[in-house]
Amino acid sequence: MRTVLVTGAGGAGRTTVAAATALAEARRGRRVLLLTTDRLGSAEAALGVTALRAAAASVPAPRRDPDDRPPAPGSSRPWTPPAEVAPGLWAARIDPGEHFRTELLALQERCTAVLGLLGARPLDRDELTELPGAPQLALLHALTCLHRGAAGRDGSGRTELRTDWDVVVVDMPPVPEAVVLFALPEQFRRYLRRLLPAERQAARALRPVLAQLAGVPMPAEALYEVADRLADELTAAQAVFEDPATSVRLVIEPGPAGADALRTARAGLALHGRPVDAVIANRLLPTGSTDPWLAGASGRQQAALKALYEEQACGAAVREVPHLGREPRGADDLGALADRLAARSAERPAVPSARREGDTGGTSGGVAPGNEDADGTPAAAPVLGAVEDHLADHGVLVWSVPLPGARRDELDLVRRGDELVLGVGPFRRILPLPSALRRCSVTGAGLDDGALRIRFTPDPALWPRMPDGR
Repeated sequence: MRTVLVTGAGGAGRTTVAAATALAEARRGRRVLLLTTDRLGSAEAALGVTALRAAAASVPAPRRDPDDRPPAPGSSRPWTPPAEVAPGLWAARIDPGEHFRTELLALQERCTAVLGLLGARPLDRDELTELPGAPQLALLHALTCLHRGAAGRDGSGRTELRTDWDVVVVDMPPVPEAVVLFALPEQFRRYLRRLLPAERQAARALRPVLAQLAGVPMPAEALYEVADRLADELTAAQAVFEDPATSVRLVIEPGPAGADALRTARAGLALHGRPVDAVIANRLLPTGSTDPWLAGASGRQQAALKALYEEQACGAAVREVPHLGREPRGADDLGALADRLAARSAERPAVPSARREGDTGGTSGGVAPGNEDADGTPAAAPVLGAVEDHLADHGVLVWSVPLPGARRDELDLVRRGDELVLGVGPFRRILPLPSALRRCSVTGAGLDDGALRIRFTPDPALWPRMPDGR
């Protein structure tokens, strides 16, 4: 199953482009699920349906186990029932509010003993309102469910979501929120490892003894089960993002703001090991108009588009989508955009730093168009940099971390034990050092042609010596 994650600058039309991408895939004979996080009705308007909002009220609470145990956290379905909106295309909406309520109540029931010990008053479903972070967690859970083939079930236990999708197109949040989402699995797993290290298994075995010594009950097993389940789900979510069959597409409107958004997005995504496979230049105005205002606006777009091909794309496919002169509404408008996304663009002078729209189209198999090498073979999973050995010539090891779009004044670099804290603008990631670099000291860094090159000098007290003492 291929997964296409569509994000972009706020207001650039990413929801419409995601819907058109899904329709284009369905027209090629594939079974496609469009999963949207939009709550304002943009997806329904573009698709020309109202089924997504109408289906939101039908999301059921999880059923109890046959032995009358409370429902397990993670058993809820975070999307509305998929509605068929075109031949081969189904659409569903992430429902973070219902998912949050269901998950929290399921956890509350599992932890009744602990909450009673603390004197807590149980929460009711009607008083629960989702907290910040609920949409991101719901989307992560939806992606892991789809990749695991975990079908949602309705109140009668019938399977409601088919699991044989060829393509899942996800209408992601805007770029800043999308980068946070990519970082979430790794960050949460790090927190769990620090707060609940592997050694806790010994404490779990000793809990009955500790309870007798302390004179009070120890935390319930359900709490540890929840932590283990969360760690497993975060691992699965990280695997989805790192899967070579998962691709990221950015939607921008050509112009200064679009260029800045693209540069920031590419740097943030690269920091988390997610390259951009395609850049969608959306809402392009027609050229050759005799109207001075339209001709000026179109000229500025074309200048920005030229810069995009020459500088910004850096290996990503560039696809041009025209402005329809109105907000896309219904199957006809969406079909016109889908045809444009699937078609090859008019010939332009070749630009070495960017693949032309359509150059990677028409591929089959498990890799999204634009996620292949030049010879058409699937690209390897993204790796964040490589260590270069320059010990013989310069006495240093160099860790080259690709950060396309980054600027020197936006970089922040701190060594912390065996980790490197790397910041790029508003984004931040903690990277474990490769084993060879843990015995070295950071002696410099520089940004060179879209890559941060960090120099490490071996620490004589830690670096192994040759038999001759060198």
